[in-house]
Amino acid sequence: MATYRTHGTCSRAINFDVVDGKVTNVEFIGGCAGNTNGVAKLVEGMEIDEVINRLKGIPCRGNTSCPDQLARALEEYKNNN
Repeated sequence: MATYRTHGTCSRAINFDVVDGKVTNVEFIGGCAGNTNGVAKLVEGMEIDEVINRLKGIPCRGNTSCPDQLARALEEYKNNN
């Protein structure tokens, strides 16, 4: 399980796994439960690059959002693994 500390959003962190290049077990800590749970369910089992491509750059407050933070978390994961 990887953990990413979010920046600029209501959520404080995102926990997730990547198994065989697919995103799984996404859990946002904090944030708007309906939105973050929805995003987590939608990306379950998706290829990591597909999630990044779909979510990167989505704004909410300022220049980021919980979906954008997930994309950034997955990019960081890819760069370090």
